[in-house]
Amino acid sequence: MDYLFLPEFWVAVGQIILIDILLGGDNAVVIALACRKLPPTQRTKGILWGTAGAIVLRVILIFFALQLLAIPALKLIGALLLVWIGVKLLLPEEEDGHGSIEGSDRLWGAVKTVIIADFVMSLDNVIAIAGAAEASGGDHGMVLVVFGVLISIPIIIWGSQMVIKLMDRFPLIITGGGMLLGWIAGTMAITDPALVNPEVLPQLPKLAVGDTERYIAGALGALLVLALGKFFAAQATKTARPAAAVARAAAPTGRMRRILLAVDGSAPSMRAVQHVLAMQREFSDPADVELHLLNVQYQVPGDVARFVTKEALQEYRAEQADQALAGARAALRDAGLPFKEHQRVGSPGATIAEVARAEQCDLVVLGTRGQGMASSALLGSVAQSALEHSPVPVLLVK
Repeated sequence: MDYLFLPEFWVAVGQIILIDILLGGDNAVVIALACRKLPPTQRTKGILWGTAGAIVLRVILIFFALQLLAIPALKLIGALLLVWIGVKLLLPEEEDGHGSIEGSDRLWGAVKTVIIADFVMSLDNVIAIAGAAEASGGDHGMVLVVFGVLISIPIIIWGSQMVIKLMDRFPLIITGGGMLLGWIAGTMAITDPALVNPEVLPQLPKLAVGDTERYIAGALGALLVLALGKFFAAQATKTARPAAAVARAAAPTGRMRRILLAVDGSAPSMRAVQHVLAMQREFSDPADVELHLLNVQYQVPGDVARFVTKEALQEYRAEQADQALAGARAALRDAGLPFKEHQRVGSPGATIAEVARAEQCDLVVLGTRGQGMASSALLGSVAQSALEHSPVPVLLVK
């Protein structure tokens, strides 16, 4: 148990947790989709049993991956795969190419769906975690794996929305995660038995690998991922730029008659609804007010679309949006105030600004939780993002 007091052990644990969180957000969405049709009394059981099965399967896969890394040249192949996984992490997410997994209304059907989907989508996690454990864990690779996975899985399942918000608000987290994979790839490649063991493929020249060489290889791997990721992301941005430019319609000036009300079903957003109702009563001609009600759902990680049908994903988003909009709809209808409803997918702050431009709104109204400076800096907020992107005034209601 002395290894518990070694800094190297906890560095490796931290790497495994970060890798699992960065690469495992799609698993949380698939679990929600797979269990959404279960009766409420069975939904929690489906999530727990499916997650337990996925954890056991993942640990088994990583165990075999650790054994395979001892085979000459496999570390080099694994390093190349990690570089590609890191580069993909830095690229814009796409949702093309949907698969065939749907939610099941039977408990064990949902559990089976969760395990199968997690198995297929966890291959990148397995390679990355095995590399981190082998490179940093010494003789305690499996202890690292079990410990790291057990900590990170609950974060993924119950904290997925917070993780998605953090990564959306602070893209530097994703950049750092991609570079971490490049670092692991570099240290993995340079320690391949074919390059360091004189008894393996003796015809090849061998490297004398110490800490300095490992750090240099890790830094080169991190820089390679960053450079390739930035290059391919720039190419993707150039391709998408003409479509984005169409949405930049100039917002009208003058009296505030077109109001965009962004809601997410929370208490702050309902306070924003009540504030808009109070504003409407103050207008000399309330019927002249054009109200737009908006809910924005976060975009799911790109890998989810490969395993979930487009229809299932659309139904899931529609259900989430309906729940978020229900209270606002009822309040506006009770007040006899007509409105136009919008449901969008994307980064909330930027999407609110895009809809405000497209609908030529004069004012954006949304609720805020009134976070302190510390929590706002750590978690970011939709309000901050909307203020940064919006072409028109933004009214925050606490």
